Amino acid sequence: MIFVLIQKEFKLELRRKSVISGIGLYLLSLIFICYLTFSLRQNSINEATWSALFWLAILFSVVNSVAKSFIGEKKGSAIYYYTVASPQAIILSKIIYNTFFSLVLSLVGYLLFSIFISNPIQDIGLFILTLLLTSLGFSASLSLISGIASKASNSNILMAVLSFPVIIALLLMAIKITKNILDGLERSASVDELLNLIAINCILTALAYMLFPYIWRS
Repeated sequence: MIFVLIQKEFKLELRRKSVISGIGLYLLSLIFICYLTFSLRQNSINEATWSALFWLAILFSVVNSVAKSFIGEKKGSAIYYYTVASPQAIILSKIIYNTFFSLVLSLVGYLLFSIFISNPIQDIGLFILTLLLTSLGFSASLSLISGIASKASNSNILMAVLSFPVIIALLLMAIKITKNILDGLERSASVDELLNLIAINCILTALAYMLFPYIWRS
């Protein structure tokens, strides 16, 4: 059932080509503005600035896409899903799909940064692992919070308020690992942050799995 729900997410996303194009254009425009800003002064961007700009671009792109997991759905679809699938299968399919979508956005953002600005990343493998773990954390937290916000009025405002503390914790870990990579440190220097990211992801996924059924029935 989870695989079927993931297929459904892909089919719906492909039908809404304007949404994908809009997010892609948003990410490209943001990175191109950074390029225009720093190209006026050659070599004016340092590694810390690169890291901050990169994660800001990824953060806003992911939030704009993943945050609409349940808020963007029609009201009648919730009743239909309730009759054909379990809430656990629904939330897990959302998390898996959103993780894939967030990872693709992150990789595209990294590619665009490499083309337009620079590529100071030395350990590509560790950086991609960081993108994967951060994408999973974003997806698990934003999918659950989107489900909560969809049940209330002013859902967009509630979404921003609830997601901020969780996202900040994930970003701090990701930025710390990125800093270690940019400084050329050994992988062992980032083990604590990687373990923290994995722990946060496990907690968020477990909370989503346990709490979503109660949210879904409300």
